[in-house]
Formats: sequence, C-alpha cells, structure tokens
Amino acid sequence: MGSLESALPLKRESLLRSSSAGRSERYPFLLRPRSRFSRFLLSKKLDYLQWICTVAVFLFFVVLFQMFLPGSVIEKSQDSRKQLDMVYGDLLYLKDMGTLDFGEDIKLEPSKLMEKFQKEAREVNLSSSFNRTQHRFGYRKPQLALVFADLLVDPQQLLMVTVATALQEIGYTTQVFSLEDGPAHDIWKSIGVPVTIFQSNHRMEIAVDWLIYDGILVNSLETKVVFSCFMQEPFKSIPLIWTIHERTLAVRSRQYTVNGQIELVNDWKRVFNRATVVVFPNLVLPIMYSAFDAGNYYVIPGSPAQAWEADDVVALYKDNVRLKMGYGPDDVVITIVGSQFLYRGLWLEHALILQALLPLFSDIPFGDNSNFHLKIIVLSGNSSSNYSVAVEAIAVNLHYPRGAVKHIAIDGDAGSMLNAADIVVYGSFHEEQSFPEILIKAMCIGKPIIAPDLHMIRKYVDDRVNGFLFPKENIRVLTQIVLQVISNGKLSPLARNIASVGKGTAKNLMVAETVEGYASLLEKVIRLPSEVALPKAFVQIPAKLKEEWCWHRFGAFLNLTYEDRTLRSSGFLVKVEEQWNHTQRESSGSITSNDESFSYEIWKEEKDNQIFNARKRREEEELKDRSDQPHGTWEEVYRGAKRADRTRNDLHERDEGELERTGQPLCIYEPYFGEGTWSFLHLSSLYRGIGLSTKGRRPRTDDVDGPSRLPLLNNPYYRDTLGEYGAFFAIANRIDRIHKNAWVGFQSWRATARKASLSRTAEKALLDAIQTRRHGDTLYFWVRMDMDPRNPLQQDFWSFCDAINAGNCKSAFSEAFRSMYGVGQDLDYLPPMPDDGDTWSVMLSWALPTRSFLEFVMFSRMFVDALDAQMYEEHHQSGHCYLSLSKDKHCYSRALELLINVWAYHSARQMVYVNPETGLMQEQHKMKSRRGKMWVKWFSYATLKSMDEDLAEEADSDHPKKRWLWPSTGEVVWQGVFEKERNLRNRRKEKRKQQSKDKLHRMRRKRHQKVIGKYVKPPPEEIENSNSTMLKSLFL
Repeated sequence: MGSLESALPLKRESLLRSSSAGRSERYPFLLRPRSRFSRFLLSKKLDYLQWICTVAVFLFFVVLFQMFLPGSVIEKSQDSRKQLDMVYGDLLYLKDMGTLDFGEDIKLEPSKLMEKFQKEAREVNLSSSFNRTQHRFGYRKPQLALVFADLLVDPQQLLMVTVATALQEIGYTTQVFSLEDGPAHDIWKSIGVPVTIFQSNHRMEIAVDWLIYDGILVNSLETKVVFSCFMQEPFKSIPLIWTIHERTLAVRSRQYTVNGQIELVNDWKRVFNRATVVVFPNLVLPIMYSAFDAGNYYVIPGSPAQAWEADDVVALYKDNVRLKMGYGPDDVVITIVGSQFLYRGLWLEHALILQALLPLFSDIPFGDNSNFHLKIIVLSGNSSSNYSVAVEAIAVNLHYPRGAVKHIAIDGDAGSMLNAADIVVYGSFHEEQSFPEILIKAMCIGKPIIAPDLHMIRKYVDDRVNGFLFPKENIRVLTQIVLQVISNGKLSPLARNIASVGKGTAKNLMVAETVEGYASLLEKVIRLPSEVALPKAFVQIPAKLKEEWCWHRFGAFLNLTYEDRTLRSSGFLVKVEEQWNHTQRESSGSITSNDESFSYEIWKEEKDNQIFNARKRREEEELKDRSDQPHGTWEEVYRGAKRADRTRNDLHERDEGELERTGQPLCIYEPYFGEGTWSFLHLSSLYRGIGLSTKGRRPRTDDVDGPSRLPLLNNPYYRDTLGEYGAFFAIANRIDRIHKNAWVGFQSWRATARKASLSRTAEKALLDAIQTRRHGDTLYFWVRMDMDPRNPLQQDFWSFCDAINAGNCKSAFSEAFRSMYGVGQDLDYLPPMPDDGDTWSVMLSWALPTRSFLEFVMFSRMFVDALDAQMYEEHHQSGHCYLSLSKDKHCYSRALELLINVWAYHSARQMVYVNPETGLMQEQHKMKSRRGKMWVKWFSYATLKSMDEDLAEEADSDHPKKRWLWPSTGEVVWQGVFEKERNLRNRRKEKRKQQSKDKLHRMRRKRHQKVIGKYVKPPPEEIENSNSTMLKSLFL
C-alpha cells in the first residue's frame, strides 16, 4: 500500500521511495554501493560464455543504445505525445520514471496519512486518560454509505459487493446510493443492502442526511457531482473514502494545463482534497494522479477487472490477432513483458532474457526463409518511442534469425497481444509492492507464465503449480524452463495444466488483500460515537469471504455486454469540460457587456438613489404634518420613537410569508448551518429559518441571521459546541424585535431528513390546539426518544443520555446543577426522570408559549454556563471532552438536546406528543403520576428569576475580568439596569435643560448696540398731500 505526498512533477526523486534513495548524497560516486542487480552480476558465478556475450553486447552497442534509451526517447518524443490515443496516453506519465537503476525497488509509502492516523490514535489514548471513566454502550451498529455513479454490472460493482459482504459480517451496516439505476440494484438487495436512487433534475439536489452515517465510500470519477454535498457544512467533517479505478482524468489533466484550464484543474484538486483517503487499486494510478495529490493517497491492491475482461478477450480475438501479425497456427509465440514503469537499462534486461532464449533456436530447423516456428515478441514501451530499433539491434547482435524478434508497443490493447502468445515471460527484476497486472491478465487468459522469483510474485505463484519461477541470479534456468514448456513445437501437457491452474488462481488473486485493506482502513479513519458498537477486527473476517470475489452473485450478468467504464468516464469528463467552457464563455461575455454598459449602470444607479431619497424625504414630511398623534404616556412615546429610529434603515419590503406569519399564533424556527441543509428547510409561512452562520444563509428569504442577533455565534467554538441551542439564545435575545407570535416552536432540519417533521395535517392539528387553548401552558413535541435510531433498545431517559455521552451524562448534569444552585459537592444532585412507560422529546423539535420559552431560555443560559465552566479549558485546548470518546467539536450539544425534558417535567408543564403524520395528540407523564417527584421549588419562575437577576447584577456591577459565558448568551437585565437607564435619561434631560438655561442667560447678558434713531412712517393723509403738492409744483 502506498501514497504520494504532494503534487509534484513526475520524477523519480519526488515520486519514488526506493531502496537507493539518497545514495548519491551519502556516498561518492566511486564508493557508491552497487545495486542488487549489479551485485548479482559481479558476485554470482554465471556461465563464462554467457557473461562474455553480455559484456560484448554492452560494449558494442552502448553508444548506439544511448540514443534509444527510454530516458532519451522521452526528450525526443515531446511533439508526438499529442497524437496518442486519449485512453492509452497514460504511459506518458510513466516515461518520466526514467532514472531507476538495476535492482532498485519501487515503493510508495503514505507517510503523511500514516502520521495522521498515528496522531489520531494517540489522541484517542489521551481522551481515555480523563479522571472520569468513559464507556461504550454499543446500542447500534456502525453505518456506512456506498455512493455510485450508476448500478451497471462491472468489475467495480463486483469488488464493492465483495467488500460490503465482508464488512457486514464483522458488524457494519451499509446502504447504497446511486445517481442512476441498473442491474446491480437486485444484487445489492439480495445481500440485504437498501438502495436509494437519487432523483435526477436540472439542479441535482441530493437531500440526504449524511450525518447519519459514520463513514462514506464513494466510487469512480463520475460521482463528482455528489461531492458538492460533502464539501458543504455540516457534512465537511464526515470521513470519506474515494476509490478511483479510471485513468482518464490523469491523462486529460496534462492537456488541461497546456490549454490554460487552470480553474478546471483547481476544481478537481478541491474534490481530491475533500476526500479523507483516496484509494487506488495499483501503484501506477497514484503516480498518474500526482498533480492532484493532497497527501491522502492510499493503495489497496487487488481488482477483479483483469479476470472479468479475460473471457471477453479470448472470445473476441481468438486467432485473428495471430493471423494479422503473420503468425500461423503452428508457430510458438513467446511474449516478453515487464514492469509498467519505464527506466534506463530496460534494454539490458531484455538482452539478458533474449540471451537466455537464444538456445531454443538451435533445436528448431530453419533455412534462409523467414518462416520460423518460434517467434518472440517484446511487449513494452509505446508507439511514440524508437525502442523497436534497439530491440532489433539486440536481436541482430545475438544472431537471432531475421524476423524472429519483434517489438510491439503496449499503448494499444495489451490483452490482444497476450491472447496471441503461447508463453508469457516476465522480464523485469524490480521488486514492486503489488502483483504485476500484466501477469494477472496473462494468467486469466490462460497463458503459462514464467517469471523471476521476486518476493511479490513468489507470494502468489508456486513453481510448477500455477506458474514457472526461475532465480533471478541464474538466468540459465529460464532456458531450461522454456524447453520443458515447449514439446514438439507445441505447449507441453505440463504447461497446459499449469496454465489452467494459474487461470483459477488469477481469477481470485488478492481478494484477501482487498477485503482486509478496506476493513483495516475503515478502522483507522472512522471514529465511532459511544452509542455505536465497535466492529470486529479485520483479521476476524471469515476465510471463506476472502478466498474469492462474489462471482456467484453476478453469474446471470457475466455474459451480458456492458459499456466500458473508461468510455463512460471519458464521456463524463467531456460533459464537465463542455460545462466549464460554457461557464467561461458566459463569464467573458458578461465582462464585455459590463464594460460597455458601465457608465449607463452608474447613471441608472445614481438616478434610482435620488428617486429613493426624494420619496423618503416626502414620506417623512408627510408624517411630520399629521395632526392625530397616538395617545399614551411619555415613556411609551419615547420607546416608540426609539423603535422608529432603529427600523428607519430597515426599509425592505415585507414578503407574503412574513405578512402571513404576523397573524398566526405560532412561528416555528428551523436552525441550520451550511448549504447542505437547505433542501430540508420549509418555505411555508409557518416556518422561518435561522442561520447559525452568516456565510451559509439562504438567498432571497427572510431567514434570521443568528450571529447578528447573538454575537456569540460569530465564535466558531461556541457555534459548534452549542449547536442548534445557539438559535434558542439568538431568538430569545430581545425577542420583541423579531418574534410577534404568542407561541414559538423549533424544528431540527434533521427531523425533516428523517421524515419526522410535521405533516400538513399535524400542523393544522397543532395550530387548532394552540388557538383553542386545549392544553394550556404545554410543551408540544413530535420526535420521540423511543423511536430514535440511537435508542433501539428503548432505554430510559438517563440511560439513553449516558449512551450518547460516553456514560457521563448524569455526572455532567449533576455537577452543572450543583454549580447553578450552589449545592455541596458531596450531594448527588440529579433530578429524577422516571420510567413510567411514556416517552420524551429528542432532536429539539417542539413548541412552547413565548413566555414559557423565555423562562426556559433563562434556565438554559445558567445551565450552559455551568457546563462550560467545567469543560471549556480541556475541550478548547485539546478538542476532547469527557462526553465523547474521541475528539469532538460538538462537546455537550447532545446533552443539551435532552434538557428541555428536564425543565418541562420539573416546572410542572404539560408534555403532549403530536404524531407528525396524523396530528393525534397524547399527553405524556401526566400530572398525577408526577406528584412527589417534581423539583418545582428549584425550577419555579421565582427561583430562576432571582438567580438570573443575581447574575445580571454581578455582570453589570462588578464587571468580572475572568472568562464568563453567561453574559454573552443573552440580555443582562435586573432592577438596577432600569434604574441606571432612568437615571441616565434624567441626567440627559437635566443636561438639556441646563443647556437651554445657559443659552437664554447668554442671550440676556449679551450687549446690544444703542438705537441711534427711529424712522416714523407718516400717516396716509400726509403722504397724499405731499404727493399733490409735488404735482402742482411740477405743473407750475
């Protein structure tokens, strides 16, 4: 198993952790330790003539071969890469591995991932070091979700069915989700796994509460559309294992970079980064996907793909390939294959293998013609290289008959080439971490294989049982084996029997490694809550489930033709690219249109602002001119004026839902956090959302912004720790500014996801009971504790609370109550919650009178403050609290979920269960049965109000400097606050009066200039007389 650690260029230094890593740094060139293959050449006593021939080959062609080495060919074939086929272009990635020496091992280690697992294991051990004992109750099994792009019958479905069957055996429960239906639907149902098909629409909304599942296994690249859910809150932290078998994205990613589609590459990087672990079935794929590596790559070897395709290959080609290659039915074809990694010196390994096969031609008569019965195919490289010339040069130098040795590139269909062979020889001496896939394919086709006794090959191949092995130190044995395999120009009976046995072996090769690999990985990745039972260890998986793939469940579909997964994946990537290009064109078009209409938009915006301001001034003038003023005291007028000032800037038009909600007796708030919850929220006027974060609020809705109502929610620590309780505090904080209804309700989005929310019928029944005051001051709830999936055994209240809080719920409640009420530490202060056959409320879905809700919030604020005081230091620093077995940011939110029951029971409130489907109501824990069991004195309004005022006085008067949560959870109100406000108003009033007196005084004392004289206007008669006199004088 292995992984890459960073997305680096595909070079040996960055991708391989080989046995020779760092040799050049630690030793000078002359003192550098020799590789295994070099030591084998120098230390072993090889045949003298063989060694001489090998050295001659090396010395004679060293200059000639240098120009044909894979490392050199890579530089020469840059222009021809674009011409390669899309599917088989993946070999270009492996050509950059051109610096391996002889005998070096290829090893990929997930060092970062393993460090992460070890760190989490240490943290789990630290959590067990609390002073309190933590317990696991195991009331339910761990649940896994398997997500597929479709349910077509293919090797990936076979693999996951086999893995899921083993996981169920050790204690997991699974559920399958798919974007499209298919024949595999019935297969999953046959093993007892429920299947859900997502409803396809243009928006592709996936409404699933993924928090139900302890882990998610996603398969194939085509499930990318589902990742939009997992990349949003509240599903970001769910462990996710993504299995990738396709190579198409790795091939296309280089073209994305060349074409400048960087955003498309970054989008895929974000998807790879979201996965907790990305699993590959072989070592080649993580190297190909190195551009997307986020340090989370992991290799679980094994896949039934080669065995699945083998029968199709045999039936499809038969003898057609041999005829096309010019081989007759009597010819014996030996195919030399090797590692998928290309490296310098590959030609030398091929030269050694060809040297060992050369004696075979001495037993076969041939003349001057080129029609020989023995043919050798070297299957390696790709069509863009000139390695064929090197192979021909080696054959000529070894005096092979002309045309006997032929090089064929494997960037085409390797299956057809193997089907044309009679014998397959593995010619690589590199140790790899997994069994070579090309040998699996050859064995599945039914070809006898001959391979060196490398550790990974020797693990699955028994010499002369299901294959032939030769020591890599003595290549002469290869010649002897081939002579035994070929008898009278045909395969010997021994070879046919061994090939038949090898076919059965390859059909179920590495099943145990695959099954145990997934089970072991789940143990490392998943952290189970205290109410979940631990599964059995992967070593306890029954042996029969690790012996073979579940072929018997796919027997009816093996003969059916199915669409190739590579083609489907390529088609999906084409759609993604087209969508991305369309988005880019739209964005570029919008930029152009924005540039052209920039000045017009500025002018239009300025004109709209002027019209709005003019309208606002006109309305204000009209309001000032109105003569009929409201009657009331000066205090009411003052409050109304202040309220008008506060709402003056909030001029948004009220929508229909808000207007309808105003006349209703009840408003149900739905707290949510993140876009992943939007599909579970209601849009009717009875409901109103409240976002716990400003970022994830729904657009074009009148949802309440929780952080603006309660600044404490801007703190991510308390937003996560309080959970939906933060919405209670946000609504209660100055509730008259936002809530105008007589009753208030809350409903968790998770209740809607589990189909436990109120139906239309239940809503009408609840509203009718409220309007008619059928039950008075009552707590109505509609999600029962005895029906909760976390409580399959229907435990009593405190037992259930302990089960979901690591066995420490009762002690946490007891300490919190002692802290609240100042009771001695030596007393067991826990309110009784009797098991009388009735049920309790869970999932924070209930309704209360608004006044009772405020009383409950008053009690809850003190309780939360007491919990926070005892848990904050440890939880904030390390992320661990004694209410959880593992690191958990939602420390005491599960304990708060049940607090409403304690308060309602002991404050003598009626508790009525409303059936969410039918609306039928049933009273729980009737008052008669509560007598003598309620702590009314401690939960009465007078007691709680007195405690609240004491805390408010302390916060307002003393201004404590220590960290204190209570003042941040709501209003700080006591009698002194009203007196302070009254005194402040009086001081401001006296100040204004004094300022007026001072102004009048200054005006009176101001020195004025004395009047020099006054003009007295003459009477009208004198004016007329004077005018007539003037006229007479003029005429005279």
